Amino acid sequence: MAKKIPFNVVFASDEDVNFPASELNNHGPTVHGWRSAPNGSLTSHDIILRFQQPAKIYRIQLLAHQYLIPEKVELWLHYSPKSLPSTPSSQYFDFLGFVALADNANTNYKSRELQSVTVCPRRGTHLKLRLIGVQGNDYNDTGQISLLAVNVLGEDLEVGPNNGNGEEHLANEAPPLDTATGELALASVCDDLLFSMYVEESIVQTIRELEQRKILAVNSERFEYARKLKLCMTALRTAGERLGRYALAKRQAVQQEDFTTARLRKEQIEMYRAAVLRQLQVHQLLEPQGVTLSSNDQSCEIYAGGKPSLPSAPSLQDVAQALAEATFSPKSMTSLSLEDKSSTDGSQPGNDNTLTAPAPAPAPAPAPTSLQATPTPTLGGWRKSHDELPQSPRLPSRHSSPMSSRQGSLRRRNKSVPRNSYEDYEERAIPTLRQECQGNALLEADPNRGRSRLNDRERRQAALPILVFGNELVEQFYSRQFQDREDGLMRLRNFLKEHDLLEASSNEHAASPNKVARSAALLLHRAVRDAVYSVFSQATETVRMLFLEYVPGRVSPNEVARCVDRLLPELLAKSGDPSARLHTLAQHTILSIAACPEVAEQHLVAPALSRSVGSGTHQRLAMSRLQMLEQLVNTQGISTDKHSGLTCRALSECGCSGIHHPAEPVRKVAERILLLVYKVNPRLVRKQLPPDDDITRRNLLYRQLFTEFDKLDLDRKQELLEASKYGGGHSSGDAATPPADKASTSSDASRLMNSRSGHNLGPMASSSNGYASCNGKQQYNEQLKRSMLSVSNSRKGSASNSESTEDNTPKIRCPFCDWSCAGSDATQLDRHYWKACPFLTKCPQCSQVLEVAALNYHLTTECDAKESYVVCVRCTESVHKQLYELHQMEDYCRELKTGAARCPLCHDDVHLPQDGGWKLHLLSAGGCPGNIRKRNLKKSN
Repeated sequence: MAKKIPFNVVFASDEDVNFPASELNNHGPTVHGWRSAPNGSLTSHDIILRFQQPAKIYRIQLLAHQYLIPEKVELWLHYSPKSLPSTPSSQYFDFLGFVALADNANTNYKSRELQSVTVCPRRGTHLKLRLIGVQGNDYNDTGQISLLAVNVLGEDLEVGPNNGNGEEHLANEAPPLDTATGELALASVCDDLLFSMYVEESIVQTIRELEQRKILAVNSERFEYARKLKLCMTALRTAGERLGRYALAKRQAVQQEDFTTARLRKEQIEMYRAAVLRQLQVHQLLEPQGVTLSSNDQSCEIYAGGKPSLPSAPSLQDVAQALAEATFSPKSMTSLSLEDKSSTDGSQPGNDNTLTAPAPAPAPAPAPTSLQATPTPTLGGWRKSHDELPQSPRLPSRHSSPMSSRQGSLRRRNKSVPRNSYEDYEERAIPTLRQECQGNALLEADPNRGRSRLNDRERRQAALPILVFGNELVEQFYSRQFQDREDGLMRLRNFLKEHDLLEASSNEHAASPNKVARSAALLLHRAVRDAVYSVFSQATETVRMLFLEYVPGRVSPNEVARCVDRLLPELLAKSGDPSARLHTLAQHTILSIAACPEVAEQHLVAPALSRSVGSGTHQRLAMSRLQMLEQLVNTQGISTDKHSGLTCRALSECGCSGIHHPAEPVRKVAERILLLVYKVNPRLVRKQLPPDDDITRRNLLYRQLFTEFDKLDLDRKQELLEASKYGGGHSSGDAATPPADKASTSSDASRLMNSRSGHNLGPMASSSNGYASCNGKQQYNEQLKRSMLSVSNSRKGSASNSESTEDNTPKIRCPFCDWSCAGSDATQLDRHYWKACPFLTKCPQCSQVLEVAALNYHLTTECDAKESYVVCVRCTESVHKQLYELHQMEDYCRELKTGAARCPLCHDDVHLPQDGGWKLHLLSAGGCPGNIRKRNLKKSN
């Protein structure tokens, strides 16, 4: 069993006058710790500790300052037998390792970092701490560093003639571990630095005595007595931490020379300590003079429940009032002092009263004005009522509840009396507050209660993450407190960012990228299943960073596939969550993983999304899968690789299974996927569906789908007809082309295709990877481009062609709206283009004249101000970036229907096919409501 090794500081390279190195010899809430000299020139500071006797070292604990933080602390150990003289200059130290400390910026420099380093059993007599560097921050303007406490855990070394100079058997030994927690087995909980630094010193000594009594009780098989001792120690730790905070406040008042507050704090500490020891019956549990009390082996009311209650702490106002009452009533003070003296005399050895009830708890000698509680004599001996136990002997019991003053049986003696009066009911704590107080008390009793200790099964599961990231970070992922899990995810992201520096420095101890990725995937697999939204959000952010920033160029393909196989099923399950923010975040994370180059090369995401959707699949899950699949088709296109999951056959099978889903939104997305595939391979899509006949079209589902197919076929036929119509009508009349005509036809053929069809053809129309050849699509695209170029050339040469006609009366005709006028003046057509043609409009940014159908495309791809415009994901309109949020709040910003285009002037849907829909929208009797040129057209006509 490891215990605290006492030591003395024998050397320090430098120190602050007010914070000497000798402060490290003691532990407690009021310890200042060591600080380096302000504005010193040393870059490293050495502190040497000498153990009071040779020891076998198991663990070293360091408690850093909240803002005076060194960059790292090196640990050196030296062993010299007692027979040899040793001075700091003649000692040879063995290097054990170093501890890196965080900059503490994430806690706003308010928390202290505790580092525990477990070492192989090593014997030593001196420990040297070398503190290197300083963490800069706004609070540390003098360049100082500090160390609040050092704790060494181990065992006394038995130096004998056989093992005095041997290290072999120590190397084979292992530190004693606790079988329940897997941590270092301590002889006493008080030996832990986290305990001794925050619990008041007198309470620590009392707990040590109770631990010794507990060991004896277990050996004597007095298990009820041992249970009471365990509960008493837990309650004393909570009270000791509160007394430690009071001691810190008293020291701060002394430093500020506020001696009135310091006196009140002193009285507050003594009163609360006495009340706690009295209520917990500590003196009775200690069994003074070794006399066994039979009452300790019997159940009592205080320890009947799971945890004894502590008395309420007196406030400074209560303490001041009690002191004032004691000062102005000297008679009562004298009588109470005499009774206190008599009660103290009665508890001496030889008095029979010591066997029936505990004597007053041991406490420091009080001031002349302090008063002790006076027991009330009863038939059973000296006994204190439960109503007076929580209250300080100097405080009136005005806050006590009559419900808490009952002892023994809770049966009502007089049943005619009501159970509770109105006042009693008002003073009771409601269940919510009672549970909150119990939860706070549990956290105060054990600050590490929220962080789960890893059991054996979890340690085996997380063996690799513990090796790569350390035990502390892994424990944060298994903690019951969501704040710890969030901190663990933040630390994991920082580790992934800093791993580049470790690789650049060629550190031999740094883990390989494959191990880091595998360990991170193991931890993130647990984090993405978390029920707390903030933790899940942090987990998805870490997943995106892992695949988009860390994996590319580092991790092997096999390891990438293993990470995706571990994380993708959990994210797919989250994509069907009822909460909108959860499934949206999961979809975004899956698409981010699919955008990783290593993932896209191996086709790891799309096959999981393109599986057939069964009718029993939940609506949200099916909807999310199909939406993500549609997004992948739009971004990555349709592939020929049969393993990609984005082939025409896989997409058509998935879409055909989706259109039979009971939910209408799922069927809508499946129809859009089938339309995307139909543009590339219509024969395969129709082969997957029932035959197109009257019986099939009776079904409303197939009727709507075949109607959309017919529209696409009609578009294809009209484009072929236009290509054949203008195939031989090329003209070279560029000299007679008006300036306005040049402006209106300045865009290329691909822009004309987009404007005439009303929507972008996507990556399938411009790709030449072999898909178009399967059904003549490539030849069709080439013919369409030639037809569009012929249309532009025919528009340019319209003036020259009109002069060469056989008609004696020359005419000028608009190729867009069929407007015509007699004469051969080309400026009339120019004026018509510039002001009157309802098919054309001016760009609001660059004033270029172009088709209305091409305005959205022009603003985002061709205009000089295209950097300021984005495409709305909902309605496909081009919107200025500064007005994007306002645009999405408008009523006309709605989802675009299938087979339609959105007019940029009136925001109405234009039903295709092609120019037929646009002509009907722009040239009808009503015309486009947002087009101002229809009035000009009437005037010109």
